[in-house]
Amino acid sequence: MKNVTLDPRDLADLRYAKSLLENPGFTVRVANLIGAPIEKGFKLLPKNWSRTVHLATHRALNTALRTAISSLNSRRQNKPASNLFHKIVTGTSGGVGGAFGIIALPVELPFSTTIMLRSIADIARSEGHDLKDAETRMACLEVFALGGRSRSDDAAENAYWAMRTMLAKAVSEAAKHITRYGLAQESAPALVRFISVVAARFGVIVSEQVAAKAVPLIGAAAGSAINILFTSHFQSMARGHFIVRRLEKFYSPLIIRQVYGDLALPGS
Repeated sequence: MKNVTLDPRDLADLRYAKSLLENPGFTVRVANLIGAPIEKGFKLLPKNWSRTVHLATHRALNTALRTAISSLNSRRQNKPASNLFHKIVTGTSGGVGGAFGIIALPVELPFSTTIMLRSIADIARSEGHDLKDAETRMACLEVFALGGRSRSDDAAENAYWAMRTMLAKAVSEAAKHITRYGLAQESAPALVRFISVVAARFGVIVSEQVAAKAVPLIGAAAGSAINILFTSHFQSMARGHFIVRRLEKFYSPLIIRQVYGDLALPGS
């Protein structure tokens, strides 16, 4: 491929997107907040906690899927995303969940995930994407997988692109199904496969969130702070993701991936 020069403003946007997508993982941020490693919280969780997280994660994403189809819209195209509002709502939800512990997860997670999806869609809209487009809606849900990187992913080169490549077929098939049938066949293989892949990744970060709230003396106040951090993390992933997608439409996915890979971040 010939060397491609991006417009200086677009290059700056891509560098910003990379700084968001390659930022420290949720585990590091939470450990800094609570002053203790998350592993300490994992040891304090009840025996059946992983099943509770698994079920809550799938329920949350299925609720978010219905929201993505039924109520996302393209209004207020020229207004910035309302990040603070969505953080306040999920923070309040996290405060309630923090007071009741893991037993509140099956109720609290679907609610907070739906609010986060609204925030992700708001960011997509602010980057010029059409929320009436089925693939854009699936890309909003895709953010929950992009934000759930494991420790090995954090150290891996091009983890963002590897995850997008893995999800590409599932996103495309789910978008085609939604365009043709809506949610009339919610149990269709294309949708089940898409939700399963996203849930596997989203469950990683949900588990970390639950473990952090299990650390002694966390309580409602810190539960709220962790939820705000949770939301902020996915907002950062969404902003980076939809900047990249916007630039891909103007140049090409291959060009943007090449330039992204060549960009050096401060301290690297």
